[in-house]
Amino acid sequence: MEIVKVVSFAFIALSIVLIFKDRRSDLSVQISLTAGVLIFLYMVSKLTVVLQLLQELSLKANIDFVYLNTVFKILGIAYLSSFCSEICKDAGENNIASQVEFAGKIFILVLAMPILMSVLESILKIM
Repeated sequence: MEIVKVVSFAFIALSIVLIFKDRRSDLSVQISLTAGVLIFLYMVSKLTVVLQLLQELSLKANIDFVYLNTVFKILGIAYLSSFCSEICKDAGENNIASQVEFAGKIFILVLAMPILMSVLESILKIM
């Protein structure tokens, strides 16, 4: 099970961070950030397999790839803004974390507007 590898790595990184937290807080933040990025990069390879499968399914179901692509972008923005926000919170910068979350929500709203407009147009055609 690969989750055991990820959890083990996270616990080791956490132990190192806790050791350095009182002595050198700047170093503990860098270790935490590095661990987070490594876990993220490891999981991206797993995520690409899922995305390819969803693309194949969308082709079989005749779903316009533009919509699926937009949903993927929205998911990416949500994950990245959440990841960045958590790192900022770990560093004690709650204000920056809040602003990153806000920016992510705005970007998601902007990307979702064409899909929303398409749904509204479809509803109007039915009426």
